[in-house]
Amino acid sequence: MDIQFLPITQYQAEQIAYQWHYKGIYAFYNMEADEEDLAEFINPLTRGAVFAAISNQELIGFISVDIHTVVQIEIGLGLRPDLTGQGYGVVFLSQALNYMKSKFSPSIISLAVATFNKRAISLYKKIGFIEDTTFMQHTNGGEYEFVNMKYVC
Repeated sequence: MDIQFLPITQYQAEQIAYQWHYKGIYAFYNMEADEEDLAEFINPLTRGAVFAAISNQELIGFISVDIHTVVQIEIGLGLRPDLTGQGYGVVFLSQALNYMKSKFSPSIISLAVATFNKRAISLYKKIGFIEDTTFMQHTNGGEYEFVNMKYVC
């Protein structure tokens, strides 16, 4: 799978926000699960740097980037729901990291993931992320435990 990363369009952002629905415990990641996150994501003035992941002319995922310092960026990412759990994560994340390294030249790439998401944590560790700190975050109408993970470039 060859993936191209391009600045996200408004149409793509709305498609992700309103049409991508994860099942089971992963419904936590549905954009509509948190009104503030949804409002930020669909507003081009507040969503920040978000890139659409395109493969075979189809939207398959996205990656958001928050530049903390010249050496560290924080990412958030999502794979289209029908592609999850099928082994695409390694390819998607590897190519996303390569793109982030070439575009931003960070020394460290970090992300935060809900601790219940063992599938994602396992993927991140397989790629080379290490667990850093855990914290509680108010989101989706409750308090949830997250873990910060870091990847040294």
